[in-house]
Amino acid sequence: MTTATTVKTEYEAIIGLETHCQLSTNTKIFSNSSTAFGSDPNTNIDPICMGLPGVLPVLNQKVLEYAVKAGLALNCQIAKYSKFDRKQYFYPDLPKNYQISQYDLPIAEHGWLEIELVDAEGNPIRKRIGITRLHMEEDAGKLVHGGSDRLSGSSYSLVDYNRAGIPLVEIVSEPDLRSGLEAAEYAEELRRIVRYLGVSDGNMEQGSLRCDVNISVRPVGQKEFGTKVEIKNMNSFSAIQRAIDYEIERQIAAIEAGDRIILETRLWEEGAQRTSSMRVKEGSSDYRYFPEPDLAPIEVSNEQLEQWRSELPELPAQKRHHYESELGLSAYDARVLTEDRSIAEYFETAIASGANPKAAANWITQDIAAHLNKQKLTITQIALTPTNLADIITRIETGKISNAQAKQKLPDLLSGISPEKAFAGQELITDPSVLEPIVDEVIAANSKELEKYRNGNTNLKGFFVGQVLKKTGKRADPKLTNELVEKKLNA
Repeated sequence: MTTATTVKTEYEAIIGLETHCQLSTNTKIFSNSSTAFGSDPNTNIDPICMGLPGVLPVLNQKVLEYAVKAGLALNCQIAKYSKFDRKQYFYPDLPKNYQISQYDLPIAEHGWLEIELVDAEGNPIRKRIGITRLHMEEDAGKLVHGGSDRLSGSSYSLVDYNRAGIPLVEIVSEPDLRSGLEAAEYAEELRRIVRYLGVSDGNMEQGSLRCDVNISVRPVGQKEFGTKVEIKNMNSFSAIQRAIDYEIERQIAAIEAGDRIILETRLWEEGAQRTSSMRVKEGSSDYRYFPEPDLAPIEVSNEQLEQWRSELPELPAQKRHHYESELGLSAYDARVLTEDRSIAEYFETAIASGANPKAAANWITQDIAAHLNKQKLTITQIALTPTNLADIITRIETGKISNAQAKQKLPDLLSGISPEKAFAGQELITDPSVLEPIVDEVIAANSKELEKYRNGNTNLKGFFVGQVLKKTGKRADPKLTNELVEKKLNA
């Protein structure tokens, strides 16, 4: 009798991210109210962001500049002509009952960014993730739910309109991601890019960077996508990864049990480490988009576009490639050094000042990083300049000081004491012209020992070397001292 073998279906996840990024302008997208975070509730408001009758929005020029620069950094095609639209929906934190956004003619489309993961052997694994579009829009206010757990229902809610009208870019990826790890790395790389550009601080804890995940699963080999589910309420990169991993397992289990996956929005419950249903997902037709009548279309000239392109800095992925291929750094070191633009600039200044790249990377990613983490500082807040770091590394490599000496003096160096002062009287004497007179003086002062040496007691060579080291306070280079003493004794 033959027993049938059950073949287990393998599934793959199809993941895309919608990322809202607050732009770091001083004023709002269509009015001159402040965008300062942490102000008293409902103090950074005005008739325009509150939607009062008879007011007209005016586009903040800086918002357009930042949006175009972000689009260029994401390798997007910048639209020569784009427009704003009204997205209609009612929610208590949306005072106008519509949001000014961009729909069918966004400012940027068809781009990509590169993510880099590191395998178990430390080798970089690179993958391009497509960018469908980047568009400008205004943010809504913020509801604060009180009285009980907000996911289980609240007895009352408060609304703060300070955030209403703060400029956003929404960045929509292609469904090119296949795991929670890839999605988290995509979001991190996106944050690195906007921080390098200076267009956003990217602080997730303050809501400056917010990611919604669209995820579905399908049997491996199937071309058609499964029914997607949107996940909200993730406030960290690790939460993005955990929420996706959970949802992949939930959807596979549901399909295997014969249940139907429905198009819906789910919330990530951090405490319970699970997703829960929030509402049935809306379609674009539910928003009744139409062109914003109070704002003129946008045209970006070739001259303006090239001016903004010329102002772009070297971006994280470019730096990683450069550090690995030209400086010989590991993928891990390159990743740590490029995590923050100020760290990369510190490293590059040290290299330009003569530091060995690998040695500089080790000091920055290990000893200096440990100090920064312990003191909760950034690299721009320490007094050890990159030029002085290069000086220290050169002293170690030329044998003037040891690595142990440098580490011992690191607290003083970080507080601003110069290498010259920190290592005064401690450096090895490695210059023969300095050491040779000292050897001559020691030999002249020990004529009896010299006579015994020349009569065959060659063990006395160690005596002369010891006297030279003693006279220099053990600062003489032992190898050089040995060579000079032997030369002089046999002269």
